[in-house]
Amino acid sequence: MEWSERMNAAISYIEDNLTGKIDYGEAAKKACCSTFHFQRMFFAIIGLTPAEYARRRRLTLAARELTSGNMKVIDLAVKYGYDSPDSFTRAFRNVHGITPRAARGPGVKLTAYPRISFNIELKGGNDMDYTIVEKKGFDIALTRRQFSTNEGQNFVKIPQFWQEFLKSPDNAAMAAINGGKAGAVTGGCTLGICMEPDEIKDPQNYEFDYGIAVELPPGGKAGKFEKYAVPAATWAVFDCNIDNLQDVTKRIYSEWFPSTGYEHDNKPELEIYFPEVPGKLMQCQIWIPVVKKNKK
Repeated sequence: MEWSERMNAAISYIEDNLTGKIDYGEAAKKACCSTFHFQRMFFAIIGLTPAEYARRRRLTLAARELTSGNMKVIDLAVKYGYDSPDSFTRAFRNVHGITPRAARGPGVKLTAYPRISFNIELKGGNDMDYTIVEKKGFDIALTRRQFSTNEGQNFVKIPQFWQEFLKSPDNAAMAAINGGKAGAVTGGCTLGICMEPDEIKDPQNYEFDYGIAVELPPGGKAGKFEKYAVPAATWAVFDCNIDNLQDVTKRIYSEWFPSTGYEHDNKPELEIYFPEVPGKLMQCQIWIPVVKKNKK
């Protein structure tokens, strides 16, 4: 199946289970990828986690039933997976701005979140240059934290993580590990790495580990930091700068993957940061692990 068919199969699974339990691992299987990368791809394209998408869809359907039938609020709460009328009312108000009971009043305005559909859209005038490279595995010295995409926390907290790191003694300690030299494999002075967490605390939310790192020289020691082995991989490499990194990442998922013969490999993603040049934006690269698409 093509990329869009796989993602739409995952959406169909979610839609078919809006009144039951949704297994996001099963949705990922429909999309032919790991749960972690399914959640990451979904969020990069839609701006919502699969769980948040399901929540909005459930509350859209619940609002329709409230205004067109006589089902009790408590029965709707149970039908759409809420433990109590109070939790259902809070969720309903967050989406629609009013309580379920008020939704039955005349002339009320409700918010509808329609079912999404993935389609390949080819756009002109916005080329994405990339390079495919094969690299052997290498070691990094790493400090990491776990982040959630809930309400966009990652967009706020990851920059805070970097700010805290750069102002802390850890910055100098990490730079001393490789003597401030560019890495032999990546060519970067500092790395960001996004990876599947060792432990998933809440399978209903998209949580991931994000680390700040430097490439270790052969035989180098990580000192006070975690030593992590980045596996050998084939990488799709995209040039960007510190200001457009997030936009380029979104385009990789929404435009590049659907229109190429590659799929995401189940390995960490890298951000490669190069030395700053006075008066210019910091240049960086995004390294995405890829494999050739299975045509079966």
